[in-house]
Amino acid sequence: MRRGPGEASLRRRRVPARLLVAVAALVTCTIWLWSSSTDLTLTSYKAQDVDVNKLWRTANSNGWRASSAPRSYWPPPPTESETNGYLRVRCNGGLNQQRTAICNAVVAARIMNATLVLPELDTNSFWRDESGFIGIYDVPHFIKTLKYDVRIATSVPDIITNRKAKKLKAYQIRPPRDAPVTWYTTVALEKMKSYGAIYLTPFSHRLAEDINDPEIQRLRCRVNYHALRFKPNIMKTSSEIVNKLRSEGHFMSIHLRFEMDMLAFAGCIDIFTPQEQKILIKYRKENFAEKELVYRERRLIGKCPLTPEEVGLILRALGFDNTTHIYLASGELFGGKRFMRPFKAMFPRLENHSSVGPGKLEENTRGLAGSAVDYMVCLLSDNFMPTYDGPSNFANNLIGHRLYYGFRTTITPNRKALAPIFMDREVGSTAGFEERVRQVMMKTYIGGPHKRIHPEPFYTNSWPECFCQENPRNHADKCPPDNIYEVLENQFRSEENEESIEVKATSQTDSISQTEETVI
Repeated sequence: MRRGPGEASLRRRRVPARLLVAVAALVTCTIWLWSSSTDLTLTSYKAQDVDVNKLWRTANSNGWRASSAPRSYWPPPPTESETNGYLRVRCNGGLNQQRTAICNAVVAARIMNATLVLPELDTNSFWRDESGFIGIYDVPHFIKTLKYDVRIATSVPDIITNRKAKKLKAYQIRPPRDAPVTWYTTVALEKMKSYGAIYLTPFSHRLAEDINDPEIQRLRCRVNYHALRFKPNIMKTSSEIVNKLRSEGHFMSIHLRFEMDMLAFAGCIDIFTPQEQKILIKYRKENFAEKELVYRERRLIGKCPLTPEEVGLILRALGFDNTTHIYLASGELFGGKRFMRPFKAMFPRLENHSSVGPGKLEENTRGLAGSAVDYMVCLLSDNFMPTYDGPSNFANNLIGHRLYYGFRTTITPNRKALAPIFMDREVGSTAGFEERVRQVMMKTYIGGPHKRIHPEPFYTNSWPECFCQENPRNHADKCPPDNIYEVLENQFRSEENEESIEVKATSQTDSISQTEETVI
């Protein structure tokens, strides 16, 4: 039977309608099946630990490698006759705060075309260490490594006044915090030219980190990762500890920041006994600005250091078992052994530089030498975990150094994201605890190249300025030529020869003048 055009048209409309129903049914089934398989996958994931083997490896470099050599014309430092004067600095704080200050001092000297006097390391009541720069760092190596960058003197020279030799007196200035480059090229330089030498004290965080000059930033890396080498005895002790730990397989290092000064600074005192709280409150009043701090609020914004037990729970959630070898870099933990007991129960193979080191360190273990050994062992460990990277110069510097030293894995807990999970556990809500911890931690692995986002410090992440690629998309990221140091050496020698010729010419002129005076 022949259908009319209207009926045919209706049928054509019905076909898509039926197809739509079929497609909807198919999509529904597909979503249900995908959901079911996803649930199975998640269930399977929950039952398994993270692949720990990946955490022992270095991160993917994506074709980048560390490089802090100059990539554009880099003139040699001033000769003795060209220098604008002498720069003295006093680096305050602990070992790593002093380390960044030394890097900044080299940059400041370069900016002012000045001669840098070996930086002074602060001796304070906490460290009780008078080692000084020459007692911690390899001075000949420091001077040699930076010979193309700055002129370095071991002390301010003598000057002749009324036929008597005396030290050139440096004009003392307190630099502003995070001072811009312009402060050094104006205020500081003017005083240097007037007095011949300036003394900047204190010198912690006294030069801005964000400098829009890649070559200056690369100079910071040359100082931090090449020039600042610890003395041979410290390097030897560190190497022996690392070899001993590695002879038994992989080992991780943890910077356990749970000392009195940090807890008082953070204002996280509620977990301690009334007597311990009094000690922390007293220390805070004596050393930090007065401020009302609420423990719960501080914890929820990630401002409280992780407890040793929390560190252990994180590691266990990630799949590390009780055979994991751990090196602890820490000072004296506040609160005694009771805070370490749960951690030790989970991870009994704990070491520090005193337990695994070859005999007693020459310096007090609270001093700079002990901190230097901890730094080197953490740098060379298979992976590293800081428990408080906020104002911790030790953790921040190490994260940056490990990045530069071959994209070594660093596990950085997000304390803000973890706080609610731990707080739920403390009130008995433990369902899915390890899975929740894993979900947070899966987003926190650091080791590969990544963009530096404020407030991440330059010393924590010097990418991309101090890294390069052989075949980059951006020409500025191209690795410098292999003979870059030959070029710098030729420039350096050329400058020295010119200085030598000038000195000889001056000497001859003086000699002729003296002869003329004698004849007259």
